[in-house]
Amino acid sequence: MIHYLKYPKIDKIKWDRCIRNSPNGLIYAYSWYLDIACPGWEALVEDDYTSVMPLPMGIKYGFRYTYPPPYIQQLGLFSTLAITEKKVAEFLSCIPAQYKYVEMNLNEQNPLTHSSYKITKGVTHLLNLATDYKNIHANYSTQTKRNLKKAQAALLIISKDVTPEKIIELFKNNRGKQYSHNPTQYSILNNLMQACLERGVGQSWGVYSKENELCAGAFFLQSNGRAIFLFSGANDTAYEAHAMTFLLNKFIEEHSGQNIIFDFEGSLDTQLARFYKGFGSTETYYPKTRKNTLPMPIKLIKELQFILK
Repeated sequence: MIHYLKYPKIDKIKWDRCIRNSPNGLIYAYSWYLDIACPGWEALVEDDYTSVMPLPMGIKYGFRYTYPPPYIQQLGLFSTLAITEKKVAEFLSCIPAQYKYVEMNLNEQNPLTHSSYKITKGVTHLLNLATDYKNIHANYSTQTKRNLKKAQAALLIISKDVTPEKIIELFKNNRGKQYSHNPTQYSILNNLMQACLERGVGQSWGVYSKENELCAGAFFLQSNGRAIFLFSGANDTAYEAHAMTFLLNKFIEEHSGQNIIFDFEGSLDTQLARFYKGFGSTETYYPKTRKNTLPMPIKLIKELQFILK
């Protein structure tokens, strides 16, 4: 039987055991990660935590809703048992009616084709690192190989102890100017990075130019047989020297031959998608679901906000 649990009722030990033992377990779904990314989250739990579905919860204008939290690409149903479309649909049907707006990214192991929810596709890019580096490199695109040679000629240096704050600053002072991230989002990101480092499931890498300038940085998560490219920052020097290509190639090289799936976290941006595919990655899709049962006219306002975001 599937039970709806509010935050204080969730047994985190049993919850994390389910995520750890689920074939489709993801680091985003561990209780400590959810605590930082979406405090007060709720959940659907089947039996004695054989299957679970987190419900990131918010309340606005008196209405309860669920949403895709920042720095969490996929959630959905996680289970120690085989996951079927019927089971995914059953969990979705158990989301309480008090949730007047539901927007949820399921995970790639959650089949869903027919539902009362609106379904669209999210995309990520995955690269299997189980083979040796020579074989992986052979599948790089011609452009990626060319950019890597330019980066190597630029005498760039990798550092594995760059602080999360420095990577965030690199982003804020460069590409971040194009976005309207508020300070709270950056605070959540920093807290997530620090928590991952403390638990030994995060790696914070940087690239220095030959003039000893930190020009690029990236933060990786590693758990449940998956390494995730969570966040990065880069300045103009990095773009000119192809420092991010250099950094990602080094990470791939050092983790090649291991039973790890490298997740670039994908993008609908065609330029970024082409960059990720240049490393030989494969597009993989996951369901994005949405249901709006808000009363009029709030329902129409929310639909407009969704279209414009």
